[in-house]
Amino acid sequence: MTSPQPIVRPVWRQLQFLAPGLRACVLGLMALALGAAQAQEFPQKTVRIVVGQGAGGGMDTLARLLSQRLAGPLGQPVLVENRVGAGGIIATDGVAKSPADGHTLLMAPIGNMVFTPILTPKLRYSPTKDFVPVSLVASFPLLLVVNAKQGIPSLPDLVKFMKSNPDKANYGGSGPAFQFASELFRLQTGTPGEFIQYKSTSETITALIAGDLVMSMVDTGPASALIASGQLRALAVTSPTRLPNLPQVPTMAELGFPQLEFRYWAGLFAPAQTPMAVVKRLESEVHRILKLPEVAAQMATSQVTATPASSEDLAKLLAADLAKWGAVAESAKIKSND
Repeated sequence: MTSPQPIVRPVWRQLQFLAPGLRACVLGLMALALGAAQAQEFPQKTVRIVVGQGAGGGMDTLARLLSQRLAGPLGQPVLVENRVGAGGIIATDGVAKSPADGHTLLMAPIGNMVFTPILTPKLRYSPTKDFVPVSLVASFPLLLVVNAKQGIPSLPDLVKFMKSNPDKANYGGSGPAFQFASELFRLQTGTPGEFIQYKSTSETITALIAGDLVMSMVDTGPASALIASGQLRALAVTSPTRLPNLPQVPTMAELGFPQLEFRYWAGLFAPAQTPMAVVKRLESEVHRILKLPEVAAQMATSQVTATPASSEDLAKLLAADLAKWGAVAESAKIKSND
């Protein structure tokens, strides 16, 4: 066992004379007392929630929803800091190297914690070794959409069209999250096609409407208005149940593809070695905020669901998604960023 720090050595010498079981019990109680003290002392200065995406985007909006309601209970200012660049890598790596005291947090999407690590073997941070999850914050499904004028009324019709017209079976998206979802669809349905990368969801939707793509997997927010106007047709949603605002759109599981049921997510993370008592205090405050009716309603306007889940549950979700989407990358031969 590693020797304790010098300031507690006199106590440690006394503990060595106790029976092993009793000594372990005393050490456990000391650890709980230390953790409680750390939680009471936190925070001692401004807390920063770092976002790797620009102001006004989805991650920024979620971070500000929390920051506005954390400052009061914590007794310190809570600021949102946008560190844009390298697809969120700069912000994520910066938080990983920050002091592990709970004063610097990361609002991270699944992209930065799962897809980027899978695609970038030489990444400077590890999502599992350099961070401790605080809480899951939000989740959202994807819609499979086509051009409403293409005459493809259903998912079985889309699969049939793509198999019969491999030269017209292009699909696209604005980043790794959409590419991974599209490749999983291709693997599960056995359809041909080539993924085309776009800079934004709006560019992807423009390509769909122009007929350059046969399908795309998109988040619900940008697509909803175009579905309502009749320019796009939603054939399926990846959520476990139908969406309240799109009740006519069946789930992937309903259509016979349960492996295409998933929700993407955003979570709050702290640097590894942050005291668990601090993590749990932050987790408790985040859960309180996410359960506020006005917060859930505000999230719903962006087509995301408030999803409070514990630090431990987010750690399990992260590990499961790294394994799941890593297997998809290998099977679909998605090229890594060496």
